[in-house]
Amino acid sequence: MVNSRKSEVALLEQYRIVLEGTKNQPQIVSEMEKLNYDTNKITEGQELLLQARRAYNFSKQEDKKTIKVSEVFKKEKEILNKQFKKHRKKAKTIFRKNPEILKKLGIDSIVPYVYINWIENTRKFYKEIDFGIQQRLILLKITERDVADSLVQVEKVEMARAEYLREKGKLQNANKQKRAAIVKVTDWMLEFYFIAEIALEDHPKLVEALGGKRKS
Repeated sequence: MVNSRKSEVALLEQYRIVLEGTKNQPQIVSEMEKLNYDTNKITEGQELLLQARRAYNFSKQEDKKTIKVSEVFKKEKEILNKQFKKHRKKAKTIFRKNPEILKKLGIDSIVPYVYINWIENTRKFYKEIDFGIQQRLILLKITERDVADSLVQVEKVEMARAEYLREKGKLQNANKQKRAAIVKVTDWMLEFYFIAEIALEDHPKLVEALGGKRKS
């Protein structure tokens, strides 16, 4: 009666229909009570189902929040990356014959791929621009304001990433709680179905009503 291929929401809805149907059919209630599955026991299952549904809904909310902050992080990172690539290219060109400055600015090798290394490399580039370097960069239309704005953007990216990581952690915890709640109610339902099949073995149509297969 429990279909593991169902989606989580479909599974929870199946449980809801079965438990409500059980309570609303006197004959099923009567037969189940003979095996100590009275209305109080069914209410126990409904409480577990309610907890699972709340956990499921909460995980969905956290998922939406995580997607939202992830998009903000990507947007801020792209803004910085676009600025950095343009400024880096100009700096490498004008200082191509000055390896010491290239090294000082952190542009003497390829751009790091890993985020932590990339953001530190980008921050280093802008922080190491001193007065002398700035005077050369002005010729390439990289102003002091551009450098200052880029450093501000570095911090925006870091803040956006921190928020994303916080939400990601909350989502992981919400998903863990959701899975635990669904496992708990599913375990309860497996026992319920087992008892129901025994209680209703002489009433195949009632077994069908609970989502079971009618015996031939």
